[in-house]
Amino acid sequence: MEKLTRKFGLVTAICMVVGTVIGSGVFFKAQNVLTATGGNMPLGIAAWAITGLIMIICSAQFAVMATKYEKVSGVVDYAEATCGRGYGYYLAWFMVTIYYPAMTSVLAWVSARYFGVMFGWSLVSPQVMALAGFFLVASYAINALSPKVAGKFQVSATVIKLIPITLMAIVGTIVGAFRGTLGENFTTVVGEAVGGVGGGLFAAVVATVFAYEGWIVATSINAELKNPKKNLPLALVIGAAIVVAAYILYYIGVAGGASTEVLIQEGATTAFSNVFGKVGGTFLNICIVISCLGTLNGLMVGATRGMYAIASRNEGLAPKTFRQIDKATNVAHNSSIFGLFVCAAWLLYFYGANLAPDLWFGLFNFDSSELPIVTIYAFYIPMFILWMKKEKDLPVFKRFVLPSFAILACAFMVFAAVWAHGVTPLRSSDSFTFPVLFYLIIFAVVTLVGFLFSDTFKYKILKKARPAAEPAEETEE
Repeated sequence: MEKLTRKFGLVTAICMVVGTVIGSGVFFKAQNVLTATGGNMPLGIAAWAITGLIMIICSAQFAVMATKYEKVSGVVDYAEATCGRGYGYYLAWFMVTIYYPAMTSVLAWVSARYFGVMFGWSLVSPQVMALAGFFLVASYAINALSPKVAGKFQVSATVIKLIPITLMAIVGTIVGAFRGTLGENFTTVVGEAVGGVGGGLFAAVVATVFAYEGWIVATSINAELKNPKKNLPLALVIGAAIVVAAYILYYIGVAGGASTEVLIQEGATTAFSNVFGKVGGTFLNICIVISCLGTLNGLMVGATRGMYAIASRNEGLAPKTFRQIDKATNVAHNSSIFGLFVCAAWLLYFYGANLAPDLWFGLFNFDSSELPIVTIYAFYIPMFILWMKKEKDLPVFKRFVLPSFAILACAFMVFAAVWAHGVTPLRSSDSFTFPVLFYLIIFAVVTLVGFLFSDTFKYKILKKARPAAEPAEETEE
């Protein structure tokens, strides 16, 4: 069987973390944070800081895991090593069918949304939705035809996307302080937080999770990373620290660009035009589009490699088909095609559940930009618990202290999501619904489908003969 070659270095891995995380969320979720907190800027900053701390803790724990486990797909390897082959399979199936494609589809729409702002297009217009489909296919094509080009684009997009973040963090803060806008926003609350201060904080934290998510995608290039046991931990920790600093400073800068009332009504990007003028605002909006496309590219990396990660273990749907590697491009094309198909399905769902004038799916409507992300934090908890049980040769901090903090962080995320989404209507005109419940029903159905392709069903219930495992991939120290 053809093997993926090691072609990415530390810089690319750091850019994968920073570039995949920093993208659209900090721009379009900032408005959600302001709404959830009633325009309470200190409470909003607390939400960004809490979620950032959770990301740093979890990335630090995965950095330690990366020094112990290495195979093909990062987080799936860690799940398999700690919780067993079956658990690793179901985590991989979840990431292939829900996690990666749900986020990737939302990013395709967000990229089109910010592009459409420059032409005055409606957020749900045919132009925006058609462009979202094009961006989805284009990102797939770049990753499928030339992963090296995709890697170079990731580095370039990371540099470009830091332009609006850095400028707003610096210039917005200075302008806001000079005009008095910054001080006014920090001392004035324009509304009530959703569910009070505590409920508003929970809702804001869940909103920021989309902006912070994506760092785990870097583990999907484990088999293509040079010296992964050294470079992957460094990339996770350094990348996480850069992202947290950038987000908090940006959010403060935004507070200097417009009043919280205007930001809640029109979105955080309004601050760009107020600070930099029409021309400057347009230029920075172009940078935001490139930023979103860079994040889309990073997520597509994970989406296109998902079925390969499962098939390389002789598991899942048609493993012989999905573990094939093209000799010319060194890309798992069949896995990539499957990833594109599932991303397209989730883009259709996102439109019908979140954007359509009349909701298409009845009660089965939930925010696919948030709940799938929180689910993966629930998946992490058993991994961290069994890590503490199994890794007896590690010092106390790495074996008990760090994973204990990681467990608490993940549990907090799950609780905050249930609190924020449990009885929150998708639209203000809706009666109370239970999106978490209906999301869990969809999750259960998808998991059941995964069970039908699992080893347990194929080789134990159906009593098939299990094929010989493929030779293990050699690793580089």
